[in-house]
Amino acid sequence: MRLALRLIRYALKAAFSILFIAAAILSYLALPNDRESVCYGTANGGRLENAKRLPFSGENFQAYWLPGWLLGRTNMHGKVRDVTNAAYRRLATSRPDLVFVYGEASWPWGGRFWPHRTHRDGLSVDFVVPVRDGRGQPVSFPRSMWTGGFYAVDMDNEGRFAGGWIDFEAMAAHLTALQRAAAASGIGIRRVIFDPDLQKKLHATPAAPALAEQITFSRNRSWFRHDAHYHVDFDLPCRPG
Repeated sequence: MRLALRLIRYALKAAFSILFIAAAILSYLALPNDRESVCYGTANGGRLENAKRLPFSGENFQAYWLPGWLLGRTNMHGKVRDVTNAAYRRLATSRPDLVFVYGEASWPWGGRFWPHRTHRDGLSVDFVVPVRDGRGQPVSFPRSMWTGGFYAVDMDNEGRFAGGWIDFEAMAAHLTALQRAAAASGIGIRRVIFDPDLQKKLHATPAAPALAEQITFSRNRSWFRHDAHYHVDFDLPCRPG
C-alpha cells in the first residue's frame, strides 16, 4: 500500500513537472518578436497579439513569482510594458531606497485568464503593494507558493499584515510615476482598483490630491479583495474584438 501511494505521488509530481515545462515552452513560443502589440476587444472579453513582458527582475523591481513568470502570466501590451518599465526607471532615480514587485498581467495571447475576470486584452497589470518590515525598512513583499505568490495575503484595514505594513507613500509615488510615464507615451490610465478601506490611507498621503486629479479610483468592492495588490487598467485604443 505504501509503495502504491509513493508511486502515485511520483507520478503526480512527474505529470505536474511535464505540464509546467510544456506550458513554459508554449509561452516562450509566443515570444518574443519585434512586431507591434495589438489588443482586441476589452479587458473583460478581448485578446492580445505580439505580447511583451518585463524581465524577471531589474534594478528596483521583481516579478511576483518565478513559476508565474515562466508560465507567461506577466505578459502585456508593448506600450504598457514600456510605461511600466519607464516608471520603475524614474523611481530608481528619485526613490532608490524603494523596492517594487509586479504581479500578473495576461497570457501572451490574452483571452481568458483564470482566476481573473479581466486581464484579457493585455492592458491590465496587478502591482504588489510596496511594504516595510517590522523595523520600518523597505523590503520586497514576502511571497510563496502557499500564498499564490502574494494574492492570498490578507491585510487589515490599516494595511498591516504579519510581515509588516503597506508603504502608502511608496505606492503613491509608484502610481504618480506610472501616470507620468503613461502621459509621456501618449496613453492613459483608465482606472485603479484598490480596496476602498485602504484607499483612505492612500489618499491621506501628501501626493494624493494631485494623484486623484489624474487617476480614477474604483469605489466599488471587487469580488476579490484588492488589498495586497492594486489593479491598473491602462487606456489605449484596441481593435474590435
